[in-house]
Amino acid sequence: MKLKSPKHVEPTDAKERRETNVLVCYPTEALPKVDLAAADTRRNGAEFFNSIIVPARHAACVDVPAGYFARILSTEGPQVGDLNIWNTHNIAERFYSGKTRALHGTHVSTGDTLWSNLPYMRPLANITCDTLDWYGFDADGGSVHDVIGTRCDPYTGRLLSGKNYHQCCHSNLTRAMADHFDMDLSEAEMHVHDVMNVFMLTGFTHDTHQYFMKASPVRPGDFIELEAQTDITLGLSACPGGDCGDEHSSDTASCFPLKIEIYAPKSLDGFTPSKLNLYDRTHGK
Repeated sequence: MKLKSPKHVEPTDAKERRETNVLVCYPTEALPKVDLAAADTRRNGAEFFNSIIVPARHAACVDVPAGYFARILSTEGPQVGDLNIWNTHNIAERFYSGKTRALHGTHVSTGDTLWSNLPYMRPLANITCDTLDWYGFDADGGSVHDVIGTRCDPYTGRLLSGKNYHQCCHSNLTRAMADHFDMDLSEAEMHVHDVMNVFMLTGFTHDTHQYFMKASPVRPGDFIELEAQTDITLGLSACPGGDCGDEHSSDTASCFPLKIEIYAPKSLDGFTPSKLNLYDRTHGK
């Protein structure tokens, strides 16, 4: 964080330097438009395909074919989840939280796209419904469904507490991925990546601009729904912090399971799977 007492004196033109214009780094007008009306048409009448329960303090993976809808639900109590996404057929292609954040902002909701990493960089899923869209941003600057945080992990936990903790989201996702893709834990861990923090209420403090969390406003029946833009695998961890109102990586927080329901549209008319990025990868050579 920035020093409270800087070591260097402000230059005489400090005010002028601070008052330069704000420019959005990545204007989104040229991005593919998410056609929510068409998605709603495909979703209406879609039939239940399958579902999984993600136990508290654990994770699970599920495959979602292109054009299908995945609904992540709160079922028993306020609970946040850490979401990873992979291309089912090529796990090197995975959710890119940093670029999603740069394009859509710190917190995502209906109409936003979840993008894959370089060199693939294409839509993995579009958010088509979010029952917490009413929350907006609060007086603390907090909002839900962030693409800021990394995921609670045993390495940071060890640094801060001096103890090992194995039910954190990084470890949960590692175990779930190893089981789902039939690989060793050491190999699976290399593919666990920064997450979308589903239902988590976060922001940056006004004074030190540090990442903060507050108790999530999610309640049983709330959900966020995604439309897969290619064949994807979701990995979801029910965070050991519960609603993250007190702490994460905890055996004492009240934690609840999450549920993922998959729905198959009756028709994929009008749906086109996303294509890989068209950059030629010559890098100026």
